[in-house]
Amino acid sequence: MTVLRLILASAMALAAPTAIVAQSGPTTAAAQSTLNYRLDATASQVSARVPFFGLSSKTARFPQMSGNVRIVPGAPERAVIDVTFDARALEAPDETTLRRLRGEKFFWVERYPTIRFVGTSLNLTSPTKGKVTGELTARGVTNTETLEVTFASDPSIASSQAVRFTGDMEIDRREYGMRSYQLIVGNKVDIKLDARMVPRGM
Repeated sequence: MTVLRLILASAMALAAPTAIVAQSGPTTAAAQSTLNYRLDATASQVSARVPFFGLSSKTARFPQMSGNVRIVPGAPERAVIDVTFDARALEAPDETTLRRLRGEKFFWVERYPTIRFVGTSLNLTSPTKGKVTGELTARGVTNTETLEVTFASDPSIASSQAVRFTGDMEIDRREYGMRSYQLIVGNKVDIKLDARMVPRGM
């Protein structure tokens, strides 16, 4: 019986490392397949356009931004887009508009210096077009919004190359506490994003 126990113990000891490797294999493969990108701020831009007097429009730009994108090849619905704009760096077509947009009645940049969108659900409607649902935070208020995106290439076959996409989102400024000048400034704001993402480490 002693010999039999020794044989069984030896067999179990030899099998244990194999079982551990088998269990850890899929996790390692999944981690390696996830591609992480950072926003190339020098080749990206975001703007916000609002109707003015119902006849024309004014556009503000946010030249300073940062962000990350995570893509799982073969599973684009698991993509995560996280972009932050520096509201303090906001640019406007004239000084009066700039002062108002940076002030308390609009973005109030002294209290709320950033605007952030975190998209966690991508629904592709074609190989290169889709809708990203996520949370937009501006002026201390967070709402669920949808960013309609167009990729330069199919994200489901993403590789370690740069990724480019454009996005369009319409929001109601009143939902973010910006209710002033409603007879002059429209309530619907069209936000456009043109982003170039490069693999982390580049």
